[in-house]
Amino acid sequence: MLKYIEVTGKTEEEAVAKGLAQLGLERDDVSLEILERGRTGFLGIGSVPAKVKLTYEAPDAPEPEPTPAPPVAEEKPVPPPAPKPKPQPKAEPKPRPAPRAEAQSQTIQSQTVPPQAAAPAPERAQAPAADDDVAAAIVKFQTGLFEHMGVDAAPVVTREGDTYQVVLEGENMGALIGHRGETLDAIQQLTGYAVNKGRSHRVRIHVDAEGYRARREESLNRLARKTAGKVVKYRRNITLEAMNAYERHVIHTALQDYPGVTTYSTGTEPNRRTVVAYDPSKQ
Repeated sequence: MLKYIEVTGKTEEEAVAKGLAQLGLERDDVSLEILERGRTGFLGIGSVPAKVKLTYEAPDAPEPEPTPAPPVAEEKPVPPPAPKPKPQPKAEPKPRPAPRAEAQSQTIQSQTVPPQAAAPAPERAQAPAADDDVAAAIVKFQTGLFEHMGVDAAPVVTREGDTYQVVLEGENMGALIGHRGETLDAIQQLTGYAVNKGRSHRVRIHVDAEGYRARREESLNRLARKTAGKVVKYRRNITLEAMNAYERHVIHTALQDYPGVTTYSTGTEPNRRTVVAYDPSKQ
């Protein structure tokens, strides 16, 4: 039996987390539909809360058993009040013995024991940095951009053919990744526009931080397979949340050979969505 709830939050992720906590389910146990995308606005102005719909499969509820009526308690006679005792003279409090020096030293030691330092993270091997004029232009543009943003980050550029891979390194990379990678996508688009301006041969620039792109692609592949399984089981179409062109491409590629389903996109940017549709001709 399919049921659903609608939850709101500052962002889609917060609304989903609230809904999952309310249902006591995992992310893969529900189908997500974004009813209204949350917008943070500029510097918090014009923000709009997000609203999501979580659909889940709930077992049929058993018929409730009749509740027996509670037994009627017999009334007992109230006993007469007992006579009040005469007040006794208060005894002087005895002085407490002083705590032992050994116990005090143990308490002080237990409070001043420093926590164990966390083990340093292993260093990751990096490819040699590109040293041509395109790489220099990327570093120059992004360094100035991060200074204006007030973010302490540094780009590391490598080259693979005509594609320049840019990995951002620094602290608090979550601010540069943003919700669903939106800030990272914006940095990538701005960098591509600035570097390719005036060039006869266009180069591709791919910006990443903390391996977010690979993690997001793996999550989208899991979502695609989970959704396709529900589409085949219930024989009904499911519309996914709004995604950018690259993320929609990941969904289409993951399900192009999946039996019983087909995919297509609907809507306009930035609210264009992928529909996973039931297709009996592919079974």
